[in-house]
Amino acid sequence: MDVQDAMDTARSARVKLVRFEYCDMSGVARTKAIHLSQLEHKLVEGVSLTRAQMAINLLEQLIHIDGMEPVGEIRLVPDPATFTVLPWAPATASMLCDQLGHDRADWGACPRSYLKSVVDRAARLGIRVQAAFENEFYLAREAPDSPGGFAPYDAPTHAPVYSAIGHDFTAALMMEITDALNAQDLAVEQAINEYGAGQQEISIRHADALRAADNQMKFRDTVRGVALGHGLYASFAPKPFADQIGSGAHVHFSLWDAPAAGDGGGERNLLYDPDAPGGLSRAGRHFIAGVIEHLPALVALTAPSFNSYSRLRPSSWASATTAWGFDNKEAALRVCSPFYQRAEGSYNIEFKAADASANPYLALGALIACGLDGVERSLEPADPAGHDPARMPADELARGGIRPLPASMSAALDALAADEYLLDGLGDLRARCYQAVRRSEAEAFAAADKDFEIRHHFYRF
Repeated sequence: MDVQDAMDTARSARVKLVRFEYCDMSGVARTKAIHLSQLEHKLVEGVSLTRAQMAINLLEQLIHIDGMEPVGEIRLVPDPATFTVLPWAPATASMLCDQLGHDRADWGACPRSYLKSVVDRAARLGIRVQAAFENEFYLAREAPDSPGGFAPYDAPTHAPVYSAIGHDFTAALMMEITDALNAQDLAVEQAINEYGAGQQEISIRHADALRAADNQMKFRDTVRGVALGHGLYASFAPKPFADQIGSGAHVHFSLWDAPAAGDGGGERNLLYDPDAPGGLSRAGRHFIAGVIEHLPALVALTAPSFNSYSRLRPSSWASATTAWGFDNKEAALRVCSPFYQRAEGSYNIEFKAADASANPYLALGALIACGLDGVERSLEPADPAGHDPARMPADELARGGIRPLPASMSAALDALAADEYLLDGLGDLRARCYQAVRRSEAEAFAAADKDFEIRHHFYRF
């Protein structure tokens, strides 16, 4: 879709307001809406945004960062290809934006531009990344007497995981959500009731890396917007209920050797080698090794919130170590078994140490960058984990090079601060902004109680 297509679609759909949306450093989707009468020229020139807006943390506090004072403006310049009429919001459409300076270039702190730069780097190596975020979320209602002020919609009675009755409880809502996603060209592949009370999971089809991150933004907006119409809240927080299982936004990805036609991937899956153990190619091993080398720092970008570290615990199907393995649900990197008669087309890797509190552009960009480091340096991973790392003896952990992941937000940020490769890739302003904003959150939540943590994470993402 180009500028004229967006204008024609908006007029035919009788759109009145168009949201110019971006994601901040704390993973919060923010937007400025314009009237349709302004759309044609704003599609080209963008909408003004103060430089300081990206220095606001999860608690809506402005953090002082050199170069990001409330002086000077940038522009939210929309990508017409992301134009979407919102099925749940009357006469409203949305577009996702790059943050550009007056020279029409990345001003130094644009997350979407960062992912674009990593995608370009991969392309120079002959690699095209296909990816999808696999989201779990909780449906809840207000409950003033509960921790954080919310309770699962089906508490205290809760249907068994993957049960027919569990699907019946939310049939109308889930159908409306899937219809709304499909209407925006987000192809739903699976929808299930998960382990937690009120917990759901919806998987959508993979896409090229930039579109996958855009889809993550659209996905969260859609689920929350449709749920509100049913009088419910949808929480993507990593651990919104202390007594329930956590919610991830696992990243499934594959590497292809040629530009994709639509979402179909390239001509050859670079992860797949039918003659290699488990089907994992040499390039796949190198990519995994790169991610593992940087993983303690990477989680500061992929599982970045204070609440994330209530989820990343041993034996929680969330990954708490740097282990990798074949179909190992406790490994940070799970090489997924392919499907019958389409092994190459379905062969992919699942990155489990990720949740929806992450800015998807920074998270996916950093994940790919770490893998490319392994490819460029021909790194080799240690032995794959064949068991839950929490139950493996010390000698097996050593053979697998398995280290614990950071156990807190502050520890993850310390690891990021020590990883020159990741910081250099982010660039000076983006790296300084991210660390300062996230450090302020770590300090604020460490000084507060669990109720404060849940309340301020529950509905931010």
